[in-house]
Amino acid sequence: MLVLCASGPAAADQQRRIALTFDDAPRGAGPLFSGVVRTQRIVDHLDAGAVEGALFFVTTANLEREADGRARLVSYVEAGHRLANHSHSHPWLWKTGVDDYLADVDRASEVLATFDGVAPYFRYPYLDEGRTVARRDAVRAGLAERGLRNGHVTVDNYDWFMNALLAEAVRSGRAIDEAAWCSAYTSILIDGIEFYDRIARETLGRSPQHVLLLHENDLAALCLDDLIAALKDGGWAFVPAETAFGDPIAAWIPDTLFNGQGRVAALAAAAGQPLRTLVHESEDEAWLRRRFQSLGLLSEPTRSDAAGKP
Repeated sequence: MLVLCASGPAAADQQRRIALTFDDAPRGAGPLFSGVVRTQRIVDHLDAGAVEGALFFVTTANLEREADGRARLVSYVEAGHRLANHSHSHPWLWKTGVDDYLADVDRASEVLATFDGVAPYFRYPYLDEGRTVARRDAVRAGLAERGLRNGHVTVDNYDWFMNALLAEAVRSGRAIDEAAWCSAYTSILIDGIEFYDRIARETLGRSPQHVLLLHENDLAALCLDDLIAALKDGGWAFVPAETAFGDPIAAWIPDTLFNGQGRVAALAAAAGQPLRTLVHESEDEAWLRRRFQSLGLLSEPTRSDAAGKP
């Protein structure tokens, strides 16, 4: 495999570092918590774990639906964290024209301008940077003109679907074993982090300052303390997101349309690694459903379900 960077001070420094980022804030009530309770729990977990400078990527349309949304975002900033742009309406770029897409970004920027603690980063909804070179490059140019940098991730995951499975379990009336759910959530995320760190070491010759994508959801509010502890036990140190965005890989723009698994996977793809090897097994809805069923946290499918019948 082509190694992009394997020498110098960065390669010698093998302390593993990671930043926490949360998409889609401020989300509405979830299966376990109201938005207000969720925000307070996330703030408390970050504070207890001494995690500074987390970055909350805001989907500003949520503020139109959540009466307490503005106060919740202010709470994150007052706790020492930062906000950034995640669009207004969370569009797919491949389904949206360039002008309309950038107008949506601008609308979000206008809303965020009324807040303190906003960092100049944009995170593509769905990590979708476009499915054609022309559209990808046009939006990249438009973001640069606006002074917005790519709020890239290095570790992708399906925490959003795990949260959907939790909601399904609650709707079905199952008792929620919080410790078991958090154990499953944490182990799956840790496996994914190690997976992308291995790809980084193979491709870059070092462990970069990683950026973990999470969502502002109930599983984060329930289990973030467990995840923080597990990362520390694994030798990871936490850094502010804006520090992680200073890693050299932020300036390495991979010439690929394979961006949906984050920057590390994109760099590996551009270096020639087969795409099928760059997606962790847990980034699959069927795999996750089977995993949670095997742990007794979800009901097994009925024969009709298994056959695909209503």
